[in-house]
Formats: sequence, structure tokens, C-alpha cells
Amino acid sequence: MASVQPASSQAPEQALISGRFIYKLTAAVAALALLTTAISVGGQWFGKRIALGGHTESRQEYFVETGQDHLKLPANAIRFHEQRHSGSAERIDLYLAWPELQGYSKDLRPRFDDVSRPESLIFLQLSQSTMSRDMSGRLEPIYTHLFEGPPQPAVAGLTLHHLRGDSGYGREVILTASRGTAPDYVVRCILPAAGERPTSGDCQRDIRLGQDLIVLYRFSSALLKDWQHIDAAVGSFVETRLAEARTVAGSDR
Repeated sequence: MASVQPASSQAPEQALISGRFIYKLTAAVAALALLTTAISVGGQWFGKRIALGGHTESRQEYFVETGQDHLKLPANAIRFHEQRHSGSAERIDLYLAWPELQGYSKDLRPRFDDVSRPESLIFLQLSQSTMSRDMSGRLEPIYTHLFEGPPQPAVAGLTLHHLRGDSGYGREVILTASRGTAPDYVVRCILPAAGERPTSGDCQRDIRLGQDLIVLYRFSSALLKDWQHIDAAVGSFVETRLAEARTVAGSDR
């Protein structure tokens, strides 16, 4: 006859099974809670990244060395994430709201995101100069030899010059203006044809600043009427960042 186990001998086994089950259940609930939290936090971070579209509101300042020049630049003015760091750089790209000439912020966000307003931004590219002359300096020795046809009056005292078909400049034209004792203002543009809209960078000009820094800046042809203000403002913006970097460097000695 089969023996019957006492009820008391089953209690430890039942308690052991129950304890393991409760432990596993608790661990599963904890893991699920952590996963939910991670998804929530990660989703908020990713959603914010998407909303910013690569922009940053940070005003952290970086000290960038380009050739012989040092600049102090705020993060929200630096266009690309991978360039937002201190140290040497072959080039650095900036974008600034016009006319404030400020980097990205919550208040200025519509200017940076609305492609239907090409006149809202100025784009700068800073690098070590590889030429002895900037665009104004290239007018007489280079550009004047490529002009074709009579000059034409343009907006805000500018004069428009067409370029020869074999010049390699395609649809580009040169616009110039006399500035008294200063070198002539010179800018290259691809002006919109009839029915076309200006783009955010269809005009470009480069200027030399600092030791051997070339500042190439691009803006919409819709802003040509403000060419004097833009040129002065861009020069002042970069000169200020050069001076701030020199001040910091001098105080460290």
C-alpha cells in the first residue's frame, strides 16, 4: 500500500515555489518599469532633437583655432553639431538670424525653420585663407577681364556686370559698388529668373580678417538692398569674436 506523505512535509516545497515566483514577478515588474522610464526619457530626448532639427539653444562658448586665428564662438551660432567643440578646425560654419545677427534661440526659431523666408539668415564659413586677395581684391586683376556687355545699374547703388559665357561662372553675375577710399564692394550672385524666388544663399562674398582668416558669407539676393549693413555687420561680428579670443589668450599668459 502506498504511503501518504504528511501535509507538513509539503509546506517547505510550496513556500519555496511561491518565493521564486514572487521574486521573478517582482524582477519582471521592475524591468518593465525601467524600460518604460527609458522609453519615456528617450522619447522626450529624441523628440526634442527632432524639434530642434540639429539646432541648439546652448550659448556655451568654444575657442576655435583656424590657421593663425583664434575665435570665441557661441554654440548656438555654429551650424553643425560636429563642429561644436574647442580646438583646431580647418573650417567652421555659422548661421545667424538677420538683422539681429544672433544664433539659434527659441524666440528666433521660426527664422531658422521657415524655408519660405530666405532673407532671414546669413551663412558664414570661416577658414584659413588660401589666396592673397579677397573678393574685392580680385575685382581688377580677375573679374574685370571676364565682364561682357555694358554695366547695368542695380539696387542700392550697385552696378551689375554680366560674365562671359566661357568664364566658368554659369549664371552668376558680379555686382560692385564704389566705397570711396575703401576697396570696391564686390559680390557674386545667381539672380532669380522671372517667376523664380530668391534662395537663402544665392549671393556670396568673401573678406579677409584677422591674420589670415577668410570669411565667406552667403545671403539671399532679396537682401541686396542691405548690402552695406550686411557687410559691416558680418565684419564686426567676426572681429568681435577674434578680439574676445585674443583677450582670453592674453589673460592666460
